[in-house]
Amino acid sequence: MKRFAEAELDAWRDRPERKPLVIRGARQVGKTHLCQTFGHTRFKHLAMINFERDPLLGGLFDRADPKDTVRLLEAHTRVPIQSGKTLLFLDEVQAAPVVLAKLRYFAEELPNLHVIAAGSLLDFTLSDHSFSMPVGRISYLHLEPMTFEEFLQACGEDGLQALLLGFLPGEEVPFALHHRLLDLLRKYLFCGGMPAAVRVFVESGSLIEVQRVQQDLLATVRDDFAKYQRRVNRDRLLKIFAALPRLVGRKFVAAQIDREDKAAAVKDAFRLLCLARVATAVWRSAGNGVPLGAQVDDAYFKVCLLDVGLYTALCGLDATALIGGGDPSLVNSGQLAEQFVGQELRAARPPYQEPALYCWAREQRTANAEVDYLFQHGSAVVPIEVKAGTTGQLRSLHQFLREKHSSLGVRLDAAPPSLFITEATLPDGVKIPLRLLSLPLYLCGQLRRLLDALG
Repeated sequence: MKRFAEAELDAWRDRPERKPLVIRGARQVGKTHLCQTFGHTRFKHLAMINFERDPLLGGLFDRADPKDTVRLLEAHTRVPIQSGKTLLFLDEVQAAPVVLAKLRYFAEELPNLHVIAAGSLLDFTLSDHSFSMPVGRISYLHLEPMTFEEFLQACGEDGLQALLLGFLPGEEVPFALHHRLLDLLRKYLFCGGMPAAVRVFVESGSLIEVQRVQQDLLATVRDDFAKYQRRVNRDRLLKIFAALPRLVGRKFVAAQIDREDKAAAVKDAFRLLCLARVATAVWRSAGNGVPLGAQVDDAYFKVCLLDVGLYTALCGLDATALIGGGDPSLVNSGQLAEQFVGQELRAARPPYQEPALYCWAREQRTANAEVDYLFQHGSAVVPIEVKAGTTGQLRSLHQFLREKHSSLGVRLDAAPPSLFITEATLPDGVKIPLRLLSLPLYLCGQLRRLLDALG
C-alpha cells in the first residue's frame, strides 16, 4: 500500500545537504514497511538492523570512526554498504538509544551515506536520554496512520482521490460521487488508518476480520504499558486508556477518570500516552496569532486518539451502525467526526514538525464558547467547527471571528461543499463579515491547499 510519506523520503534522498533521518510515530503505523519499501525500490542494496531482535548490535556503534562501524555492519548483514547505493536502515532504535547519539558522526564523516533510524516509543528515549543528542545533525519525519486519501488509494479508488486533489473552493462535487465518498468515509471511520487493518479490509472486505486486527492492535498497545512501569502504575494507565474514548473532543478532567486518584498523577499518565503517540492533547490556545503553541493554556486540553478505527473499536461500535443505514450524519456522533478531523489535521502538518493540535474555548458562566480546532494558515489563525451531520449552529465560530477581528472560518460536516461570503448576525445583534468555507469531512485532507486557493 502506497504511503504519501514516500514522496518525503524521495526528497530527503535527493537533498544535497542530507542528514540521517529519524522516523517517529506510534507502534504499527507502518514505519518499518515504509522504510523497507523505500530501500528495495530506491536503492541497489538495503542493509537492515533490528535492535529489538538483537540489542547487542548496539555495540557495533561503539567505534569512534563510523567507517569502522560500517565495516562491522557489512559483516553482520552480508550486504555492501556503499554511499549512494545502499540504504542503511536502523529499526527499533529505541532498544539501543545510544545509536541515536552516534548518528552525528555519520552526518559529519559519511554525509553521502543514506541512513534512516526508526522505532516505537522513541519519544520516551528522546525525552529521557542521558546522552548528548546530535542537535542539528539529524532530521525528523513524523509518520501518522493512513489518511482517508491513502485509504482511497489502497481501495483502488484513485479516481476519487484525484477528484479530491483537483477540487477548488466554490466548485460542486456531483451528487452521486458525494454520496459514494461519504459511504467510503463511513468504512474508513470503522476501519481506520492502521495499515494492518486497512490491508485486511482491502484483501478480504470483511469487517469482522478488521475487528479482529483492531483488537490485536489494542492488545499490543496495552502490552506496551509494561514498558512504562518505572514511570507510572500500569493499572492507572489501563484505566485512563479505557476512559479516553468518552473524553475525545471534551475537556480533560481527571476526576472523570478516577475520582480517588490525584489529578496530577492522572495527567502525568496521560502525558506518557501522548509520548507513545497513543493519544494527542488538543491544547487550548488564545488564538491571537501564530504560532498557536506559544499561547496555550496548560490547564485546559481535550483528547484526540491515535486512530479513528481504534476509537470505534474501543467504543465497541458495530460496523452496521456506521455503514448499514446510510445515515447522512455518518453515525450521529460529533465525537467520531471530531476524532477523524483531529487525526487528519495531524497528518496535514509538514512531516518534519511535531504533531500538535489546538482548540479555542471561553469559559464564562453566561457566555461559554468553544471552537473545535484552530488551524494555522500562514500568519492567519482559521477556526474550524466540526459537525457530524449536515446542519448545525456556528455561534462559537462567529464569536471567535468577532473577538479576533477575522472573517474566514471553516465548517466540516456531511453536506456538499459550499463557499459563503456573507454577514453573520451574533446574538446581541452585531453583524460581522463572514467567509465560510464549508467542506464535507472527506475533503479535510485538502484543507491547507483549499485555503491557499482562497488567498
